[in-house]
Amino acid sequence: MSVRNIVKKNSYQDSVRLMRISGQLKKIAGVVNASVMMATDANKRVMEMAGLLGPEAAAAGANDLVIAIDGETPEIAEEALQAAENALSESSGSGKAEVQKAKSLELALEEMPGANMVTISVPGAFAKIEVAKALAKGINVFLFSDNVTLEEEVELKKMALEKGLLMMGPDCGTSIINGACLGFANVINRGNIGIVGASGTGVQEVTVQIERWGGGCSQVIGVGGRDLKEKVGGLMFLEVMRRLDEDPATEVIVLISKPPAPRVIAKVRETIAQLKKPVVVNLLGGEASDKPAANEHFAGSLEEAAAMAVALANGTNPYAWQEDIPKIEMDIVMRAEDLAYNLNSSQKYIRGLFSGGTLCYEAMLLMEKIIGSVNSNVPLKPEQKLSDSLVSKGNTCIDLGEDEFTVGRPHPMIDFQLRNERILKEAADPETAVILLDVVLGYGSNPDPAAELVPVIQEAQALAQSNGRDIRFIGYVCGTDKDPQGKEEQIKKLQECGVEILPTNAHAALLASYTAAKVARNAAH
Repeated sequence: MSVRNIVKKNSYQDSVRLMRISGQLKKIAGVVNASVMMATDANKRVMEMAGLLGPEAAAAGANDLVIAIDGETPEIAEEALQAAENALSESSGSGKAEVQKAKSLELALEEMPGANMVTISVPGAFAKIEVAKALAKGINVFLFSDNVTLEEEVELKKMALEKGLLMMGPDCGTSIINGACLGFANVINRGNIGIVGASGTGVQEVTVQIERWGGGCSQVIGVGGRDLKEKVGGLMFLEVMRRLDEDPATEVIVLISKPPAPRVIAKVRETIAQLKKPVVVNLLGGEASDKPAANEHFAGSLEEAAAMAVALANGTNPYAWQEDIPKIEMDIVMRAEDLAYNLNSSQKYIRGLFSGGTLCYEAMLLMEKIIGSVNSNVPLKPEQKLSDSLVSKGNTCIDLGEDEFTVGRPHPMIDFQLRNERILKEAADPETAVILLDVVLGYGSNPDPAAELVPVIQEAQALAQSNGRDIRFIGYVCGTDKDPQGKEEQIKKLQECGVEILPTNAHAALLASYTAAKVARNAAH
């Protein structure tokens, strides 16, 4: 093998474009692996894990671009390096006439003078300036950018409220406004359920489960994951609650968040009591109110929030579906008995690799109840924090969408390289029993996640079997059949390579947990 690196100093490139070039290089005959990315510390760790990091790349800085090639021969490596150089020097066009894109908000408004919503995705250091410009012009903002300070967030949200505008974000992953998808979002039915969420994939999970239960959504509005923190005070969350209550198309309101700061949840519950419509409250890991308002319905999981909302929208008992829970859980336990068969006593642990932060959080809450402590880069408790996010310890769940992994590279819903490298690493660990995955479909996500995952899963299975072990893959596909990727087609491809697919994220986490617990019981006897 021949590993070669080229470093291009102070050469920033769009991370999605670099991902595509990396994919093209891997298709060259004789190229074992290839990566073109910015030399952030996290990216260099990924290259090191993949055996691509040479001394040149190791010495590069975060503003430098690295081309890393592993070829079967020096000649192949050189050919791939030249192909990378050529791809980087080409314009991003395909030779076809391109639509001229406005290079500023002002020019965009000249082309669309009636626009009242803008999506902003720029480096966090510049986000405040662009958001302030939009708000000053009376335009609502969907702020996809992260790395915006709390102080800036509060300032911008107060500015928006003074002008009667929405400022969704920062780091806002999902909204669906009047049926138009912003950020990462699934293609769902229109209906009479309105959602406000301080959670991206949590919102996506509830919307697709609402569809699964036969309902639809009027508006889906994300506000950014920090809106319910003490310092922000729920500024936009509370505003959206009130707006949904006045929206004639909305008959049921759903609130989605991790547990807010105590003083903020008090404000939320005061606001619920003032609303005219029924409200489903899902605070993952939180508790129901001791004195709920007459219109307040507490849901313990994302799936439960969806089921209750659809029942309320249909005028039926929102708690009736809970009668099925014991049977569902027993079916999962029995399925786990089968999966645990042939796993040896040294295979003790679950390794969860998530692209969705809220899906990761929900999985850890459920896993902890069955198998105990779960370590993570986004832990439930401080003592469960991993010292190194690239090295699992015991039962581990990783949120690959955290900022530490996304600086200088696309989100893991788009770019599967980091997760694929991690799958192989976990499969090589003799203590791994289950690899737990989420696959998030919809606009903004990878066009064919199964095509990215299947070859790696097959390689991981072969790796484990070559060492006398089986390994279990358990997954959940968050999406609908109307999504561009096609949910059923994605599920079929994953199942054909041996992945156990469950209908909800919670069910997948439960199956993984009961499988690991069964292996532990077998080992004890």
